[in-house]
Amino acid sequence: MNTHTETLFSEVETANSKQLAVLKANFPQCFDKNGAFIQEKLLEIVKSSDVELSKESYSLNWLGKSYARLLANLPPKTLLTEDKDHNQREENKNSQNLLIKGDNLEVLKHMVNAYAEKVKMIYIDPPYNTGSDGFAYNDDRNFTPEQLSELAGIDLDEATRILDFTVKGSSSHSAWLTFIYPRLYIARELLRENGVIFISIDDNEISQLKIICDEIFGEANSLGIIIHNKLNSKSDTLNIQKNHDFLLCYRKSITPDASLINYSVSEQEVFEDNGRFYILKDSITTRGDGGTLNKRKNLGYTVYYHPETTDFIGVSDYDIELASSSNSEEKVYSDNEELIANGYVKIRPPKVRGKLGAWTWDIKKFNSEKDNIVIRKTNNGYQVRKRTFIEKKDVFKKADSLYTKVKAKGNSRSILDYSTNDGTNQLSSILGHPDVFSNPKNVNYLKYIFSLVPENNYIALDFFAGSGSSLQAICELNIDDGGIRKFIGIQIDEKCKSDSTAFDLGYKNIFEVTKKRIIKAGEKLKKENPDYNGDLGFKIFETVNDFRTKDESELTLSNHTFFDDVVLTPEQYDSLLTTWCLYDGSLLTAPIEDVDLNGYKAHLCDGRLYLIAPNFTSEALKVLLQKLDSDKDFAPNKVVFYGSNFESAKQMELNEALKNYANKKSIDLDLVVRN
Repeated sequence: MNTHTETLFSEVETANSKQLAVLKANFPQCFDKNGAFIQEKLLEIVKSSDVELSKESYSLNWLGKSYARLLANLPPKTLLTEDKDHNQREENKNSQNLLIKGDNLEVLKHMVNAYAEKVKMIYIDPPYNTGSDGFAYNDDRNFTPEQLSELAGIDLDEATRILDFTVKGSSSHSAWLTFIYPRLYIARELLRENGVIFISIDDNEISQLKIICDEIFGEANSLGIIIHNKLNSKSDTLNIQKNHDFLLCYRKSITPDASLINYSVSEQEVFEDNGRFYILKDSITTRGDGGTLNKRKNLGYTVYYHPETTDFIGVSDYDIELASSSNSEEKVYSDNEELIANGYVKIRPPKVRGKLGAWTWDIKKFNSEKDNIVIRKTNNGYQVRKRTFIEKKDVFKKADSLYTKVKAKGNSRSILDYSTNDGTNQLSSILGHPDVFSNPKNVNYLKYIFSLVPENNYIALDFFAGSGSSLQAICELNIDDGGIRKFIGIQIDEKCKSDSTAFDLGYKNIFEVTKKRIIKAGEKLKKENPDYNGDLGFKIFETVNDFRTKDESELTLSNHTFFDDVVLTPEQYDSLLTTWCLYDGSLLTAPIEDVDLNGYKAHLCDGRLYLIAPNFTSEALKVLLQKLDSDKDFAPNKVVFYGSNFESAKQMELNEALKNYANKKSIDLDLVVRN
């Protein structure tokens, strides 16, 4: 075993470097010895797979697209740290929910290694770029035109024009697209193969958003657009009153379980029959041109029903051959005079668009399963309906009638009616004031969206958490259906305006509103559901400045590294440990165990042992080797140490000791130094 040096994230990223790395890893034959791409080789592979090549294509280009692709590839500039006081509280210490403070692009980049293909559902409500919603592009990367030109592969003039709108805080379409593109690109990496994403937007950017979502997720993976009728009467335009916005929905890939199912629960009236309880289902009649007797000549019998005894029977009393061509009931059917004389009435399928109708059950099924049929008098005659029996324990009384709760399964509606005023009232009921946050989403609307995912145990992500409506919706939905969904909310600490209600109430930034709302909502839900033992807490993490980053004015392709040598404060130490664990693939909720090595504190997380503190002594090394051989529960597969706190001699001693120790448990141990 030899020590190898590792740098977090690549030192050199360009607008297409990650994409080329994927190609090289999967199609090495498409590159020559100098690394040049051989297009013909890839075409050979595609053609041999019977894939049809399209000669038509289109894309959306804008000033800043190359820069947006570069932003998606660049490493984060920050570290992550936890709010220990909050996270160690009783209601939060075992929670699997997360609220993360920081620029969502930075946070998403931090999450990629650990959360790639782990998120089932993403919902976001990004800035709509209405001109009055406060959106303005802000970027603190501080590239020079020459640096951006080199990294993004664009000419110097274009680089200068891009940097101009990033400095000025533009709200143009180009600025908005440059803002949203890298976030969506990384978000796709977090989705499971059967994952889905919902994006709220209005008509200011929907046209542009649809095209870039087709590019990022694939046009074939669009599940459609839902219209959200906000049920408000505000006239906010000169021409057409806007009472709606849109919800774009995409899946990550074409898989059978990457679909949406609407599960709804409703109360349905229950009827009693000799001590048995049942609910009514559909009539056994057909609809549409395909449901005529001309097309279904075997399904045209008559049901004879006795209103007093409620007895009934299906009788084949029609000319089956004539039924395929005639639509005259008098010619096709022959009444059973004997049954009619005995008090039976005839019930035939209702006409379909002027033609003789048909049943959905054949006569054999009808007469053998009569117990599952009920005939009811209506204003226009009689209905022949199916019925389903239910158990008495599922029946409850309401007013003077009996009811049961019925769960139905179907497609989502394309138009959803949920009042925005209700969203404001819901937030007000939690925080005690209606104007803390503008236009919070209706919790019931979001519960409906989350319920479209045909699972109730998954990770849901909202990286524009805002007032926290989506996070509250997850908690409420879990209570409603017994689910164990986990939420991850990301919200930047955007300052509250000094003339805002939130500021007057003591909120310094939007993140504080989000946090307070989730805490209060959890307390309210627990009070209303005292027997509920599910997760109503959450852990808090936040991005902090990378204390090791070089001066950006000296930034080059070769020095944009993640860490440099510096003595660590306790806060820096904790942020380094948290960031390393996440980078190595551990979820933020994964426990980190302190390991005592003769007074030296190491940390164990998911099989990796971290040595960050200075003063790693020979005695500490001796205890480490003893634990490796004798402690059956101690079996790390990787040791990561902070090179700046390990002088060269100590690094060599650690490497030699781990290479030559007895290794009684046959551990395959990797030794990594990070600087």
